[in-house]
Amino acid sequence: MDWSQAKYTASFGTSAQIAPADRPEIVLSGRSNVGKSSLINKLCGRKNLARTSASPGKTGTINFYHLPKLCLADLPGYGYAKVPFAEKRRWAELMEGYFNLPDRDIVLVLQLLDIRHSPSQDDLGMIDFLIDRELPFLLVLTKADKLSPAKVKERMEAFRQEISCGDDIYMLAFSSETGQGRDELRSILEQVIED
Repeated sequence: MDWSQAKYTASFGTSAQIAPADRPEIVLSGRSNVGKSSLINKLCGRKNLARTSASPGKTGTINFYHLPKLCLADLPGYGYAKVPFAEKRRWAELMEGYFNLPDRDIVLVLQLLDIRHSPSQDDLGMIDFLIDRELPFLLVLTKADKLSPAKVKERMEAFRQEISCGDDIYMLAFSSETGQGRDELRSILEQVIED
């Protein structure tokens, strides 16, 4: 697949606005500032396809990026304390509404976690939601370049203990700076689309 063909197509602030799906979707979920936009840019080999921000809580919409055989759906980041309650409620409706839309062909959810930190209650809640909904997902442990290889291995083992069913969940260390994990992730996504 030519990942460089990815293009931004739309952003939606409420689930009622979301256009019908016309191809399988890979969903990106995670806390604010965990690196979802940076992952999209690295995955697609484009510097500014998805806008990144140093300030958490900036993305309040679901952003869609189309490739010929799939769509990347970038959910708003959760867990940022300084966002007003009304905005948090709108985000919750948006995300819940998205997952409840009957026409979505969600083939995989990439649940992003910062490898340097234990999962938050919000992270654990999202993982439980994915398990309860029986949505296929894998954990992408971002910012792996911030740790030594030995520390990366240590943190991956810790995640297996910190997350319920951790031994049964596929985990991938990823760095948008060095490209670590990019080729493996591309291969997984291409395989999921072909199945």
